[in-house]
This record gives sequence, structure tokens and C-alpha cells, in this order.
Amino acid sequence: MAGVSGNQDADIDLGQLFSAVWEKRRRILLTTALAAVAAFAVSSLMSPYYKAESRLVIEARGAGLVGDGAQGANDGLLDASNVASQAQILQSADLIRAIAREMNLGARKEFDPDAYALLPDPLVLVGLKPDPLDLPAEDRILKTFRERLQVYPVEGSRVIAIEFSSKDPKLAAAIPNRLAAAYLALQSDAKRDTHSDATRWLQPEIETLRARVEAAEKKVADYRAAHGLFQSGDNTSFTTKQLADMSAELAKVRSDRASAEARAGNVRAALAAGRGTDTLSDVVGSAMIQRLKESEAGLRSQIADASTTLMDGHPRLKALRAQLAGIGQQIEAETRKILASLEGEATVARLREQQLMQQLGSLQAESSRSDEGEVGLRALEREAAVERQLLETYLARYREAASRIDVQSTPADARIVSTAIEPPEPYFPKVIPITIVAALAAFVVQVIVLILMALFSGRALRPADGEIDVSSVPRSNPVSAAPPEGMTPVAAVLPEIHTPGPVIETPRLGPSLTPQPESVGITAQPLDDANAIIASLETPSGATPPSPAEAAFEAPAVSAPVPPVPSAAVPALGIEAVRDYLLRRRDALVISVSPQGDAGSAAAVVLARALAARRRSVVLVDLTGSACPTGLMAGDARLAGITDLLCGEAAFGDTIHPDRLSEAHVIPQGTADAAEAMRAADRLTMIIDALTGAYEIVLVECGPADVRALERLMRGSHAELILSLSGASEDVIAETVARFAAAGYPDALVMTGGTHLTGTPHGRHAA
Repeated sequence: MAGVSGNQDADIDLGQLFSAVWEKRRRILLTTALAAVAAFAVSSLMSPYYKAESRLVIEARGAGLVGDGAQGANDGLLDASNVASQAQILQSADLIRAIAREMNLGARKEFDPDAYALLPDPLVLVGLKPDPLDLPAEDRILKTFRERLQVYPVEGSRVIAIEFSSKDPKLAAAIPNRLAAAYLALQSDAKRDTHSDATRWLQPEIETLRARVEAAEKKVADYRAAHGLFQSGDNTSFTTKQLADMSAELAKVRSDRASAEARAGNVRAALAAGRGTDTLSDVVGSAMIQRLKESEAGLRSQIADASTTLMDGHPRLKALRAQLAGIGQQIEAETRKILASLEGEATVARLREQQLMQQLGSLQAESSRSDEGEVGLRALEREAAVERQLLETYLARYREAASRIDVQSTPADARIVSTAIEPPEPYFPKVIPITIVAALAAFVVQVIVLILMALFSGRALRPADGEIDVSSVPRSNPVSAAPPEGMTPVAAVLPEIHTPGPVIETPRLGPSLTPQPESVGITAQPLDDANAIIASLETPSGATPPSPAEAAFEAPAVSAPVPPVPSAAVPALGIEAVRDYLLRRRDALVISVSPQGDAGSAAAVVLARALAARRRSVVLVDLTGSACPTGLMAGDARLAGITDLLCGEAAFGDTIHPDRLSEAHVIPQGTADAAEAMRAADRLTMIIDALTGAYEIVLVECGPADVRALERLMRGSHAELILSLSGASEDVIAETVARFAAAGYPDALVMTGGTHLTGTPHGRHAA
């Protein structure tokens, strides 16, 4: 497989990926167009399906009829779980069967295709599938109905969508609407049945409770009469009422007594101390005291007036003072009367308190006796209250359930918010989208397959930075060119090549150099007959006489005459036989020597193309002097090649070019100076090692190389040597085989015969 060797890190060459896809653009476009046409035809022949949708909203309805206004009582109806449950009810088998019977769906072929099938199902005949006709017709219709029906809650809301698809647009709209109506009727009937069941159960229970309440209340009345536990107006017993009143009266009497004793004590203390009583409220408030105070004030005024004109011993002053003293004595006497009155009030209050205390004691004794009787009374009252409350609850529920038995009073807890309408166009198949998708799918699949093939073949892989890049193969258009004049064969001037040690990571040999092709006189044309190619290359036009180095190369010196070998002993093989031999051996490195010149090189080109036609990744390295393989495969002798790579004037990937007539690759002779390239001949071994790790077969065409140069090239390797003697006579073949056998290559293959291969494709893949 072409690519990188196992000890190299690889990168993906996007340019090569694009090139691999671009080369197959016609096939890709043709396949895409065929896929689009096929998809358009198939989708146009499909039966159209129409889809319609109806929507329900789940909400509490009918709560206002009983006047309770309890909106929170239906919160459980509106949660997400309940909405999902209602969606499942809409898909129930009983509801679907009812719709199918009502709309007579069994008479339609699309709902029961097995019953209307003209031919039996082959899978049923061979027993791989059960016979659908063994099932009842309703079950078959139910299965088809469910396949066409889609019910789902709309996310984030209490809305349920009902979708149905059918070949008939009217039926596609009618079924969701009928299903929604049937669901509402089912829910309403369920609620009405619930209310009917409630009234039937509550009616006898209410009668029983009424009898129990009456008996409990009678027990309470009898117990109250037996124990004298009569009630007052405020729902309390008389004893309790009297006890409360007596306690309030006793508190009031005690307060009056304390107040009277306090006032009397205050007056008594003032009289005992000789203080004035003008500040005592009880004294000041007396009418008699007020009149005496006024008289005393008048006398004091008269005394004051008389004192200004009369002497102290005057009888008038003495009379006035005597009257003033009498008034003071009257005030004191009146004050003592007030004190006696206050003390009398305190005594009366004290006596009243004592009397009330006696009455309170008797009432407390009577109250304790009545409390013992009220314990049993309260127990009976509690029982009667419980029975009465239960009766009232049952009566309220009975009235509510009885009011909802009517159809108008029991609406379903849902309503239709959107009815399905007849769809104007089918939802399947969408001819244009299907065609576009099929075309895109075909295009993408082909591109992916080509990319994978390029990756697996190694064509789109290149060594990572710092390693020799052997898989980046830029394409170049074939251009008319002639081999450069005076080019010396590279293999003829190779220095002594020693066996390399362990292969180390080799840096790139130099920057990329892309010479500009120039059009020259000779045009390389693909020929159908390889013999014509050989004939045209035996005397190439514009070729110059060989240089002295070439002459020495083509006529190597030998130490002794080589004895002739009988022609019958020469193992001569045709190109097809050599190809099959190499395919069986799977040799990575093949060295080709062409003693006859360009005719043998042309046969090596045919061999490389024959190997590439058998799905082998092949690269041909042109080490000839005439650049014959370069002219035949690349079509341009001025492409960067092996000499540029050795001189460091081109990158490795820039020296590998595709064959214009096959899938093989070629490394041309190059445009750099051969003498300078030979100074870096040590790199040739590393280059060939890198190529053998990247390609399945590396074919090195040496041209008419001598045995000594070949020995340097094959030392330390397990290469297969081929002597390309196409068109040579038997004597020449025998002499060449003998010379190479004497030099240590007795197992060399001799490739002769015609170059036309049976089974080799013509056109692009023709030699």
C-alpha cells in the first residue's frame, strides 16, 4: 500500500484528498444525478399521505355550579402527570374501536390492507411471519389506526395534540375531531356516572343518619331533665349562672367595704392629728360644711375690718370672735358626723360580704353536684354533634351530586381549542426534499469512500515534518517535451555505495522546486501498440551522440571473454509472465537494466503500468541517461526528479509525479546537474528505502547500466533483477545473460517478447 513506512509519523495531505475527489468528479456527478432521478421517480410514485391535527386543553370545568369556588380542589387535575395520563386515554383501545365502528374504517383498504391483498405474503407462505388474517379484523384495524395516530402533550402547557395521517385528506381531518369529541363525551359520562353512584349510595346513608341523630338528641334531653341541668339563655345551667352572679356581687361588696373603711380612716386620722379637713373629699363635699365655711369666711372678714378701727377689747370684736369659734365647733361636729356615716357604710358592707359568703358556699356545693351530671351530658352532646355533622355533610354531597346528574351540568374537564381542518397538501412524500437529500447522500457517500480509499492507499498521507515525504504526489499535466541533451545515465556514474546501517529519520532534502515546463519539438503520444513505442524510441529524434561516460557505460570492460550460452538455456519471459511473477513474489524493489537502450526502458514502463492495472501501488525511478521513462510517463522532461532530490533542490513529494496513462507514479530524471547529484549519491539508498516503505513495488530503471554500477546498487538488498531485452536477438540475449551470470547474477529475469498484455485495459490504462 502506498503511504508511509511503519516507522514514520504521517500527516494527512488535504491537497491529495481534494485531488483524489476531483479526479472522480465525473463519476460522482453522474452517480449523484442518477440517485436524484431515482429518488424523484420513487417518491413521485409513492401514495401521498395527509396529516391533520386537533388540540385539547385540560382544565377544571363545572366547579362554579355548587357555589363553593374552591379552585384549589382541582389542582391535581392540572399537573403534568395527569395531562400525560389523559393523552394515554386518548389512545385507549376501547375508544379507537368505537371510532372505527362508528366511521366504518374496516371498509377502507388502507386500514386493513391484508384483507384486500390479491397475493399472499411470501414470508407467511414460508412460515417466517404469522398470518395477519388469523387476527380479528378489529385488531388489524386497531394496529393500523395506532400506527397512523400520534397523541402527545405539548411541552410547557396543558394542551394535548391529536395528529392522524391518511391517504384521504377528509378522513385525516375527520378522525382527530371525532376522537376529541368522543373523548369529551367519555369524560362527561364518567363524571355523570360518578355522581349517579354517589346519589345512590348517599340516599340510604342519610336516612340511617337521621334516625341516629334523633336518638342521640333524645338521650341528651332525657339526661338533662333527669339531672335538673336546665340551661339559661346563654346556653349555661342555672347553678353556673347564679354562681357567676354571686361571685360578681361579692367582689363589688368587698370593693365598697374597702373604700368606706379607707375614707373613714382618713377622716379619723385628720381629726386625731388636728389637721384641717379642707383637703378631705368626703368633708369638702358635704353641703353643711360648705355653708359653715362660707359663714366662717364672712366672720373673718368682719373681724378684719373691725380691727382697723376698734381696739382688741372692743365688745364688737369679742362678739365676732365668739361667733367664729362657734362656727368652728359646728364644722368639727359636722365632720364627726361624716366620719360616723362612713364607718356605718363600712359596717353595712362588711355585713353584706358575710351574707354573700354564706350564699356562695351553698351555691358552690350545688354547682359541684351539677358538674358531675354535666360530664355525662357533654358526652351525649358530643355524640349527637358528630352524628349531626356527618348528616349535614352527607346532605350537602347528596345535593351536589344530584345537581350534576344532568348532562348540561357535567362538562368534561377539557375542551377543544383547535379543530382539525382538511390539509391542502400531503406531508409525505416531499418529492423535492427527498430528491435533494438522496442526491446529497449519494454525493457525500462517494466523497467519503474516495477519501477513505485515498487514506488507506497512502496517497493522501505524508510523513510528518522532519521526515521524508513520499506520499504527497502533486499532479501535473502532460506537456510535450524532449529528453535533455547530453544527459549521462545516473546509474553509470554512481560511486561506491556501502551497505547503510540502521535507517534514521531523514530530513527533507531541500525546498520545493517546480520548474516551468517548456514546449519542445517532440510530443509524447499514447500508443495502442507497445511495439510501436519501442520502434519509435530505438532512434529518438534530436538525440545527441553519447558522451564518453555513456560510451564507457554502454561498453563495459570485462576481464575475459564470456562464453556463449545456448539460446535454449536462456530463461526468457514476456512482460505478462514477469508481471505475474512479481505479483506472486510481492517484491518491494525491482532493478531493471536495459542493455538495448530505450526499447528496454519502454518495456519497463509497460511493466510498471501492468502492475498498476492489477491494483498495486508502483513507482518507477528513472536512472537512465535518455530520460525515456520520464518522456513516456510524465510527458515533460523538465519536471523535478531524482537529480534534484539528490542535490537538495526539490522536496521529496515534489519529485513524485503521476503517470499520465495509468495509476503508477514516476520519479523523473530531473533537471539538476548529474555530476553534482552524484556527490550526494549516499542518499540514494535512503531514498529507495523510503520508497519501499511507501509503495508495494519500487521499479528502478537503470537503462544500459554496466555490471559494476549495478553491483553497487544491489549490494545489501534483496532486489529482483530484470534484464529488459525487448526486441533483442537470441544471440544478444544469450551474451547478456552470460555476462550478468558471470558477474554474479545467475537468477536475473530476462524480459523479452511483445508488450501487448491480454486483459490490460485500453485508453487511460493502455501502454
